[in-house]
Amino acid sequence: MGPQDAQGAQVSQGAQLSQDTAERLRAISDELSDRFYERADVVRTLVVTLLAGQHSLVLGPPGTAKSEMARELTGRIEGASYWEILLSKFTAPTKMFGPIDVAALARGEYRQVYDGRATTAHVAFIDEIFKCSTAALNETLGYLNERIYHPESGGEPIRCPLIGAITASNELPSGEDSAAIYDRLLVRIEVKYLEDPSNFAALVRSAVSRPATPARTTVELAALRHAVTEAVPAVAVPDAIVDAICTLRAALRRKELVASDRRWRQAVGLLQASAYLDGRPTVAETDLSVLTHVLWDSPAERPTVEREVLQLVNPDAKEALDLADTVEELEAQLDAMAGQSREALSEWVIKKAHNQLAMAGRRLEKLREEAAGAGRSTATIDRVTGRQRAVRARVLTEALGVDASMVQAQP
Repeated sequence: MGPQDAQGAQVSQGAQLSQDTAERLRAISDELSDRFYERADVVRTLVVTLLAGQHSLVLGPPGTAKSEMARELTGRIEGASYWEILLSKFTAPTKMFGPIDVAALARGEYRQVYDGRATTAHVAFIDEIFKCSTAALNETLGYLNERIYHPESGGEPIRCPLIGAITASNELPSGEDSAAIYDRLLVRIEVKYLEDPSNFAALVRSAVSRPATPARTTVELAALRHAVTEAVPAVAVPDAIVDAICTLRAALRRKELVASDRRWRQAVGLLQASAYLDGRPTVAETDLSVLTHVLWDSPAERPTVEREVLQLVNPDAKEALDLADTVEELEAQLDAMAGQSREALSEWVIKKAHNQLAMAGRRLEKLREEAAGAGRSTATIDRVTGRQRAVRARVLTEALGVDASMVQAQP
């Protein structure tokens, strides 16, 4: 075999490894989406963020499976060192990065123990990230930004093998210190309590039944590292995508939504990671959807960002969001009718809610067919369909008294 043949064989082997890694990560995403109800987009976004070598924030109330998702995802990376911590205003830097070696101190040596701490982790989960103490702030920023830690005793900074951090919080940052950390978290994902009564019923049922052992796909740490450092950066970004990003930036600025240049630049890696995860060598317009988790500061800004993104890349999804407004309005009406008689609720369902929800369900089904047929992402349509079904289930259970466990998942 000549040098060129050997080089070609290496390229082919690398391409096969890259393809296998992407397939495994897709399988992991599917398995976690099946396990965690109403979290498919969250799981995929966390995987994409990790592939891009970036950090994510999962924002939501307690008891929404934030830490469980992080543990389950990182537990699928064989050979990876995982570290997690729940921060408070009193958490010392040494608790995060390495406690003092007491035995060495007794011998007159000042040394820190790094094993099992952030300093040696490939993936980190940091809960209540915005409660980071003032004492640990600079070290935490250095850890997230440069992947380095400055030892307490001084000397050369320690390079940390961190691929990405998954962070979580129940609330937005309230001070300048926590705002500095917030700015370093490229991806921001909102989670809420389960909305579909049938999913909630399944969740409760799972607590008293012994489910079959689920499939558990894993990926090697070396394969993931190769994807992050080699395969994802090799995904092509055509000029049309650059133009679309410029158009989106201008549209958001007209609405006084301004993201930093650094955030826009880092977001390109997310687009490449999204394409890689889907097994494509080139970024496509559908990958721009991930920017809905990047370009807002307050959750109140998210709907505007999402509409501008989808206006640009996916007209099917844009219409789906318009249908989502109808669904949300019906749910608000249902909430406002709390305490009314069953007869009044039944009349509202028969005259208004049932028809509007059914029409929205049929249209969403049609939009999904059109989007899938054209090769466009159906993630937003699926999310809105989930909301439509959740509100429909609420109407059936709360207004008509139907058992939630008997509600079928249909439009």
